[in-house]
Amino acid sequence: MGLIVTKYTDNKEFLWDRFVLEESMNGTFLQTRKFINYHAPGKFKDCSLMFYKGEDLVAVILACEMETEGRKIFYSHKGTTFGGIIISKRIYSSALIMELMDVFEEELITTGYDGCYLKMTSEIFGRSNTNLLDYFLYQRGFIQYSELNFYMCLESYREDIISNFNSAKRRAHRHSLKNPLVFKELVGREEILQFYEVLQLNLQKLGVQSVHTYEELLQLKFERFPEEIFFYGVYLGDRLIAGSMVFLFRGEIFHTQYLASDQEYLKYYPMDFLIYHLIRQAVEMNMKKFTLGICTENQGRKLNMGLARFKEGFGATYALNKSFEKYYDK
Repeated sequence: MGLIVTKYTDNKEFLWDRFVLEESMNGTFLQTRKFINYHAPGKFKDCSLMFYKGEDLVAVILACEMETEGRKIFYSHKGTTFGGIIISKRIYSSALIMELMDVFEEELITTGYDGCYLKMTSEIFGRSNTNLLDYFLYQRGFIQYSELNFYMCLESYREDIISNFNSAKRRAHRHSLKNPLVFKELVGREEILQFYEVLQLNLQKLGVQSVHTYEELLQLKFERFPEEIFFYGVYLGDRLIAGSMVFLFRGEIFHTQYLASDQEYLKYYPMDFLIYHLIRQAVEMNMKKFTLGICTENQGRKLNMGLARFKEGFGATYALNKSFEKYYDK
């Protein structure tokens, strides 16, 4: 029985989310409808796809339609960090992944898409690797872009957290301890607002717009994912001078979605103090991995060496965030 593809409809929300969270090899809550629906209706033109083998859902792609230079593009949903093709172990074989690609590309061409851009789930976050997907995308002529992601494997991290740091980071941590800094979880709306204001200052200096509004952060935390999203901060007196928004994946992965500090207080080393305590928090929660995110720009072509050295100082190693792009001649 061959694979069949259908477009996502709202009445499939429960089926979609159950598949992503409970049945897929590489899905996270970031690809659920529960997550993506925090965006206002109409903000994106959803064109997500669902793939069936018989009556069983075996793959989904969270996507939106974009227009680039007059071309209609099937794009990994812009409302989340990554998505790509989310698959079940039931079809993880060379023959079935090849068939999946046949059905997928035929759907793209039949629907009139001029191109496709997929941001795949990094292997850091998957339950198991999905290298077959990468291979068949390459075989079909997709161009791969790689961003460099930094993370620590806490299972092999030495128990004495500081001993994993390089000499510069150990020195920075000692300096931070000379200051009256306090680390705490941010649980109230006013505390999260303080963090959001520091985040906005950081983003403005970088010339980057915020992905989320303050109200969206509150909705994600209090209405949608209270057990998966957390906020932490560093205080000097009653002033928050550094903070992080954290995503927890499957009770195993501690991911720093945002890290921000008030530039006027850098002499107190608040970011080093923050990351040390975040790592300690992750260890106490029995997390397996601690991720610090990427240090690359322009689809991975540019490496921010200063930021890379900063993250390496905590004992980080590397993984790739892969994206794939292809255009169709007409």
